[in-house]
Amino acid sequence: MPDTISGVIKKTPKGNFVLRDPARSFKTAGKDVIVPFHIYRKFSLIEGATVTGAIRSDKGLNLLDSVDTVCGLTPEQFKNRTGYQDLTAVPPHERFNLEKSGLIAMRIVDLIAPIGKGTRGLIVSPPKAGKTTMLAQIAQAITIDDPSTQVIIFLIDERPEEVTHFKRTVPGVTVVASSIDQSIDEHIELAEVLLAYIKAHLESGLNVVVLVDSITRMGRAFNRKGTGTGRIMSGGLEAGALEIPRRFLGMARKIENGGSVTIIATALIDTGSRMDQLIFEEFKGTGNSEIMLSRQLAERRIFPAIDIPASGTRMDEALYGKTNSTKLHNLRKALANHNPAEAIDTITKICQKYSSNAELLRILPG
Repeated sequence: MPDTISGVIKKTPKGNFVLRDPARSFKTAGKDVIVPFHIYRKFSLIEGATVTGAIRSDKGLNLLDSVDTVCGLTPEQFKNRTGYQDLTAVPPHERFNLEKSGLIAMRIVDLIAPIGKGTRGLIVSPPKAGKTTMLAQIAQAITIDDPSTQVIIFLIDERPEEVTHFKRTVPGVTVVASSIDQSIDEHIELAEVLLAYIKAHLESGLNVVVLVDSITRMGRAFNRKGTGTGRIMSGGLEAGALEIPRRFLGMARKIENGGSVTIIATALIDTGSRMDQLIFEEFKGTGNSEIMLSRQLAERRIFPAIDIPASGTRMDEALYGKTNSTKLHNLRKALANHNPAEAIDTITKICQKYSSNAELLRILPG
C-alpha cells in the first residue's frame, strides 16, 4: 500500500515542483517529494496549493503518484474553483472575538480596533513598545476563538531567538520565518511562496490569518534586492521596491460567500531611519484597521501601550452592529478627553470591572 503525504507545492530554482512543509518555512527536509509534471498538469495544480495524496518510490526518488485533496477540496472542485481575479471582495463583517483569550489587552483591542475576517491591519510601533507581544496575543486569541481558521505568523529577517520564542509560546499556529543570517534572496523567496500559498487557499474558500513582523523589514529586503530601475527616491528607497510587499498586504480581503485572508502587519516608526518612515508612509492608509502603540506609554511601563485616539477600525459597524458601534464610538469620544496614559488606564479599569465586553456594552449608553 503506497504511503500518503501532505505538503505545499513549491517551485524550485531548477523549475521542478516539490512538496514542502509550511512549518519548516517551506525548506527541504532532506529528500523532497517530487510532483511529476504529468500529475501537476492532470490535476491543474498551482504553486502554494496544499496537496494530499499517495507517493511511490522510483529509482531512489519519492514521487507524488496520486492526488486525494487540494486545499481541502476534491481535485475536481479545485479545478473548478473561482479564480482570484473573479472573487468579489466585501467589507469584513465576521468579527474575531479576541476576548475569549481572557487577556485584558485583547479585550481592549476588541473594543478599540476590532479585527474581522478579511481585516487588513497595521500595528504601528516605535521600538520596544510591545508590538511582538501584541502580535503573539492576537495569534493566541484568534486560535482560541476560531480553531478552524489557520493562523500563520510570518517573521522576516528576524533574530533566531525570536523565531524560537514564537514557536514555543504560541501553540496552534504555523510559524514561517527567515532569520537574520539568511540571504536577501531567501527572504524574498519565502515571501513569494507564502503569497502563492495565501492566494491558493483563498481561492479554495478557506479562512487564513497571517500576522507579519514586520512589513518594514519585508520592504527593506525587497529594496536591497532592487528592481533594476535604477531610480532611487529619498531615503534610499528604490522605485518599485515595495510592489510585492504592497501586493502581500493587499491580499487581505473577505470574499462574498467565500473565504477570507486577514493580514495584520507590524510597521516600525521612530527608528531614526528615513527609509523606515517612507515604508510606513507607503502603507499608511492602505489598511482598514490600525493599532498605534505609544513610545511614551511604553517608557512609563504602561502596557498595552495603545494610543487609543490614534487607533481604530474603519466600518466597524459591520463587525459590531449599529447599536453597539454607536456605544463604542461614544466610549472612544469619552476616552479622547484624556491623555493617552489616562485613557488606557481608564479602559483597563473598566475591563477589569466587567467580566466581559458583552456585559460592558449592555450598560454603555447608546
